[in-house]
Amino acid sequence: MTEADRTETDRTSGETIGRTSRETIDKTTMDKIDKNASRPLVRQAPIRLAMLGMVDGNGHPYSWSAIFNGYDPEEMKRCPFPGIPAYLDKEPKHSLRIEGAQVTHIWTDDPEDAVRVAKASLIPNVASRPEDVIGEVDAVIVATDKGHEHAGRCRPFIEAGIPVFVDKPLVDNEQDLRTFASWIGQGKPVLSSSSMRYSKEFAPYRESTHNLGKVRFATITTPKSWERYGIHALEAIYPIFGPGFVSVRNTGTKERNVVHIKHASGADIVVAAHADMYGSFGLLQLCGTAEHAFVPFQDTFYSFKAQLQSFIDYLRTGIRPFPFSETAELMKMIIAGIRSREQDGREIALSEIGPDLHDL
Repeated sequence: MTEADRTETDRTSGETIGRTSRETIDKTTMDKIDKNASRPLVRQAPIRLAMLGMVDGNGHPYSWSAIFNGYDPEEMKRCPFPGIPAYLDKEPKHSLRIEGAQVTHIWTDDPEDAVRVAKASLIPNVASRPEDVIGEVDAVIVATDKGHEHAGRCRPFIEAGIPVFVDKPLVDNEQDLRTFASWIGQGKPVLSSSSMRYSKEFAPYRESTHNLGKVRFATITTPKSWERYGIHALEAIYPIFGPGFVSVRNTGTKERNVVHIKHASGADIVVAAHADMYGSFGLLQLCGTAEHAFVPFQDTFYSFKAQLQSFIDYLRTGIRPFPFSETAELMKMIIAGIRSREQDGREIALSEIGPDLHDL
């Protein structure tokens, strides 16, 4: 499905918006997708990708490259993130890879990391500078999760007209949100998401929550920081509730974020992002007037592969898997959560953040 397949049930009856990342949207929204939407962004086969950047606590260059290229099992055992070879080794070799695309170049902040990732994930070229891949690849993946760095990391490639996929969160401040919104307004091909948008465990509730009645309350958990991992929780619930988030209030601390979010449907959502809560990632609870659901996230590989496949589909078709307006609303929630925490738990209306960015 594409964006236009989104189905919206009657909010007054309490039926949640059923939406998936591949549904179609109406013509008005389609007109806003981007100026390249009518044609493929890349015709090259296979698509040549560059994997760029690597920061503390994030092993995406290993795992994401392996999903495209396959991997050397012995070299991957040396990966400093043991969970990555653990879930890669569980996958059948015949279904591991995304076909029609290859990571041909890598650059990391620490040059030694690039050499190690290249050996593990079978990447033939190690770049000395990120800009060196311009003219050598068809698209780039910025594989870092520090939002305040992303505008700077992406700028050379966006200005060169190269399609960019950016790891979550796209940004964590209003100025950079404006920068990306401007690029999108110019038709620059930029896509960003959390893999949690594609989690198979939550898929039934992205389609419909009709059996739950009116969803009045929801919770979801994540480890690490609100700045870097809060987006995982938010993008997991966003396709379930759909657009219309109203305000954010963070009454926690940098290490213990407790975030109350209000939605226009009347639902209240609480996100807990605790620094050391690694044993409780992606625990989703939906509480309705008729039924309830508790769903733990489990399959990391599936969500990563589906997330990366959506970028390849975007390159092949020029059609965004979801409108940038969703990304903008999610980033406003991230920014509001930071702002609320810094202002002693003040409730921050999303309308306070980039009020002129409402019509993306």
